[in-house]
Amino acid sequence: MADRILVQLPAYYLDIADFAELASTETAELDLLASAVDQLFDDQFVATSGLQAIKRREQMLGIQADPVTESLAFRRRRIMNRYQTKPPFTVRYLQQQLDRLVGPGLTVVSVDVQNFMLTVTAPIDNANVFREVLHLIETIKPANLVYQQNTALMAGIALKEQIAKQRVDWHYRLDGSWRLGEQPFATLGAEEVIA
Repeated sequence: MADRILVQLPAYYLDIADFAELASTETAELDLLASAVDQLFDDQFVATSGLQAIKRREQMLGIQADPVTESLAFRRRRIMNRYQTKPPFTVRYLQQQLDRLVGPGLTVVSVDVQNFMLTVTAPIDNANVFREVLHLIETIKPANLVYQQNTALMAGIALKEQIAKQRVDWHYRLDGSWRLGEQPFATLGAEEVIA
């Protein structure tokens, strides 16, 4: 907004070059100030925080970030995850947290109560996400459960169904004429595909 200051001045200052230049530089400073105020407001929330605010929050939480391999969006998700690990801890809560962290519907959480086993099946191919999932589970898992990670593949499986028949000739007799080891129990014929 180039005329932010000039519109506030009386009309006889508009023709003076010094006041026009002062108004231009003050407008630039006010634009920078407005931008800084907007960024300060955005930094109050993790979802809209800038890089410096994310670094400050990571330092407060004791997170060692790797800016080369971790995106700003992942770093925001990790901070949100750390803030949201508050009791009560249930399987549903763990499933919700994993859906936020890995992606909706990509993880399956199951608990074998009899064997005290917590199993998480997830197609995680990113090491940073895997470490954060491990931190989440170690933080909220009860001490009496053993954690087991299962890796899932996101590939389709094609099934082909067919029906076949095969003739079986039985060689043993219960009348005592058949001797163990002389002949096999049965001989299989050729397999014929029906459908």
